[in-house]
Amino acid sequence: MTAPVATVLLVFGRGVTTIGEQFVLTPASAARVDAAIDYVHTHRDAFAAARAPLVVFTGGWAEASRGAPQPPEGSREGDLMLARAQAAGLAAHAELKLERRSRSTLENLLHTVEDGLLAGHAFGPGHPLGLVSHAWHLPRIRFLARKVLRLRGAGLLDVPATGGEPASNRERVVHVASRLWFLGVTDPARLRRRERAMVASLPRRAPG
Repeated sequence: MTAPVATVLLVFGRGVTTIGEQFVLTPASAARVDAAIDYVHTHRDAFAAARAPLVVFTGGWAEASRGAPQPPEGSREGDLMLARAQAAGLAAHAELKLERRSRSTLENLLHTVEDGLLAGHAFGPGHPLGLVSHAWHLPRIRFLARKVLRLRGAGLLDVPATGGEPASNRERVVHVASRLWFLGVTDPARLRRRERAMVASLPRRAPG
């Protein structure tokens, strides 16, 4: 039996940095864009009989939680990820959308839903939603996707990125904290309040 292919990919950012006065993707963010590009190209034959795949790049300015000033217009995570994908020619093979307001993984998912970026798409074991990030980040994304999107198990498909950053020890801490702070909570407003409280309780650095 052929494994299902994700026709919708949700790509999670991993921050921006500066080179001189120019804002650029961190190597980990760039690796996630490249993983999405590779996935679309690898499965191009599977998309031929259906409509073009959808790739949603999601990421705003996570560093805002640390008090850093926001980048200029067009230089948030989502903007830069979309630009990298367009430069690689992905727009010729997929529909590209972007979410650029979020400051965390939870907000990535909440804003994607609130902005209607997944409208018209239904997900399940035969039509999973592809999650593009590093392997060490994917368990927390799956946990939050279950709360925000009501998807779990085979309704989600991991598309792991490689390179750009080693496995994060902090991610394990944030994942465990998320499971505790978000226990029994699915309402978006309550999730946001719980996240603010969680971030305030952790050592200084916002979760990505």
